[in-house]
Amino acid sequence: MPNLNQVAAIPVRRRGDGNLEVLLVTSRETRRWIVPKGWRWPEVSDHEAAAAEAWEEAGVRGRVLADELGTYTYDKQRDGTLLSVDVIVYLLEVTDEERIWPEMDERERAWFSPAAAAEAVVEPELKTLLHALDT
Repeated sequence: MPNLNQVAAIPVRRRGDGNLEVLLVTSRETRRWIVPKGWRWPEVSDHEAAAAEAWEEAGVRGRVLADELGTYTYDKQRDGTLLSVDVIVYLLEVTDEERIWPEMDERERAWFSPAAAAEAVVEPELKTLLHALDT
């Protein structure tokens, strides 16, 4: 079976001291830290779909870069079947963080340094992408 495809955003912001921060959210079921992601949207560019997922899951908006940052793969349980999902990742420069957002009752969100975000997520390739932001 071919891999399925999703899109994701890595929301980032600069603190007053110039250091970069990364926003992670918890998954709905396992409550582990992840980046906002979802299935590709028909007739919507992947980077715009990733930005929309960041709004729905994390309550942030901003400028999403059209060029992909990278990819990672993870295993997803769906209807008792283990599926391999390829995720195309885009960087989202956060300009607005809302107190109320669509999935606020289903997820937690928190800002991390890139290194701490890399430690918080499980997927090795995502860890690599997050560590690369720490330069």
